[in-house]
Amino acid sequence: MQAYRTSVKIKLGLIVAAIVIAAASLFYTNRLADRVTAQEQEAVRLWVQAIEYQAQTTVANPHLADFEALPQALDQANAAGLLPDTLAKRFGDAIAWARTMPPTEELDFVFNEIVQPARFNVPAIITDAEMQTVVADRNVVDEGTLVLDTARVLQLAAKFDEINEPIEFVYYGGEVQYVHYGESELARLIRWFPPIQLGFVALFILVGYLGFSYVRRSEQSNLWVGMAKEAAHQLGTPLSSMIGWIELLRLQHEGDAEAETVAAELERDVERLRRVADRFEKIGSVPELRPTRLAPVLETVADYMRRRLPREGPRVSLDLYIPPDLAADLNPDLFEWVIENLLKNALDAIEGNGQIIVEATREGKEARIEVRDTGKGIERAAQRHIFRPGFSTKKRGWGLGLSLAKRIVEQYHGGSLALAESRPGAGAIFVITLRAATPLPAPPTPTAEPHSATA
Repeated sequence: MQAYRTSVKIKLGLIVAAIVIAAASLFYTNRLADRVTAQEQEAVRLWVQAIEYQAQTTVANPHLADFEALPQALDQANAAGLLPDTLAKRFGDAIAWARTMPPTEELDFVFNEIVQPARFNVPAIITDAEMQTVVADRNVVDEGTLVLDTARVLQLAAKFDEINEPIEFVYYGGEVQYVHYGESELARLIRWFPPIQLGFVALFILVGYLGFSYVRRSEQSNLWVGMAKEAAHQLGTPLSSMIGWIELLRLQHEGDAEAETVAAELERDVERLRRVADRFEKIGSVPELRPTRLAPVLETVADYMRRRLPREGPRVSLDLYIPPDLAADLNPDLFEWVIENLLKNALDAIEGNGQIIVEATREGKEARIEVRDTGKGIERAAQRHIFRPGFSTKKRGWGLGLSLAKRIVEQYHGGSLALAESRPGAGAIFVITLRAATPLPAPPTPTAEPHSATA
């Protein structure tokens, strides 16, 4: 029990650590994506400012004709002696400088290096103030293809506005326009990277876990098979000796009724041990399944358990409700072991007076067997561990009975064994399902009433 609690704590610790690592990865990656987005937004703003600057500096001069006439008027005034030569030269230099403004090299740089190439990967769309006309667009790609349809471009512009607030600027002649921009492919990839990475890591962990679980189960299976066969081998020699001692007891006390009774009981117990050894021997081998009526098999186990019910103190009853013709494909020796384990657990769970009921029914192509008791029940926290090897709620339990029973039912008989219901103080219900066989004829003297024994 303590080992499983430690195992649960370790698993919870690993899960918490994985969640923390995933959260940290998501937080860091989103922060990185936000920084990339901020840089891209700054690039878009710079692009808009460049467009606005170019528009403002290339506005047509309304006094251009008068400006072009100034040099001629200056020459005439100088020739007529109206202006001193020094002043005329100064005015001439000022006009020559004004003709070079604004510098065409700077405008060419702004246009050729910033406005025209749009050196960023952010999709951007320029529209009029009413968002009815597309003036220009950059990097507008939808589902891997360039978007040429105006209506679709306007739809994308509205979608971009949900991501970033559009930027307003003034173009030629005071016309107000807007730049609508979204998120670059790089930023989207950065945001999607953590979930994809975590997905691959989770898949790797799952494959590793399944692989290690398979190896662990194989090791456990081999260990079980080895222990079972060694136990069968060790039981064989003393059983042969005990049979000889029983015969010697009969010969030495021939005619003694009490000695004969003792010898018969010893003989039954030896036979019981022989069957146990035979069960151990069959572990790891493919058992022979044959159509078998359930009533005699279950009755045999019930009779064995009834003889061991307490004779004094609390009263415990064991009742069977088995249709005489109900049959299933099973190995009787191994299946008796399953029922015996369930009945022993039920008996151990009963504190004071109680009842154990074994009921079998046919449901379609399956034979369903329920083992119910009125014992102390199983705590919810322990219910998912009860079939694990080594898990036991008993102080001196080995935790092998239920795990072995489940192995016999599911691996050897192709059925299922599950805890159907249990509540503390309200008992437990275990359900076995097996492949039903063709109904066999009932014995000559069928038993219609339930078999019951009370101690």
